[in-house]
Amino acid sequence: MDVNEFQTLVARLTGEIAGTPLDTRLEARLNADFGPGSDLYDALLAACRTGVAEGWLCSREGGGIRYGRVLKASDATHGFSVDVVDMNDLAGPHHSHPNGEIDLIMPLTPGAQFDGHPAGWCVYEPGSAHHPTVSQGRALVLYLLPQGAIHFTPAA
Repeated sequence: MDVNEFQTLVARLTGEIAGTPLDTRLEARLNADFGPGSDLYDALLAACRTGVAEGWLCSREGGGIRYGRVLKASDATHGFSVDVVDMNDLAGPHHSHPNGEIDLIMPLTPGAQFDGHPAGWCVYEPGSAHHPTVSQGRALVLYLLPQGAIHFTPAA
């Protein structure tokens, strides 16, 4: 697995959801069609584990979070950027999602959650905001941002 193969894998998903409103219906669809135990979920988890181990994913670190944007928004990813974070029992920096955010939660510690969600998909609607938080252990979280749009709240 390398970045090009990873892009091809992600594009299988983004091609399925391009143009779909980011809402609870999309979250339900992703969990039903591509949730834990599905071929795509398992392939993305394996790819992310490999990428972290090989250093082409989560190559930066700050505040106890390993992170990195692996793919910029492009036609190849149907307008989505792709970032992956590696978090262990902590909250990340507050930010908003002008166009929404789609998160794939991949616990590395059994039972680990992201913003209270177990393994699977979580969708934030356009204009939403949060402190991304992993609790009950360690998890990788892959997130898709339409047009790569994210706004970090300045520290007080």
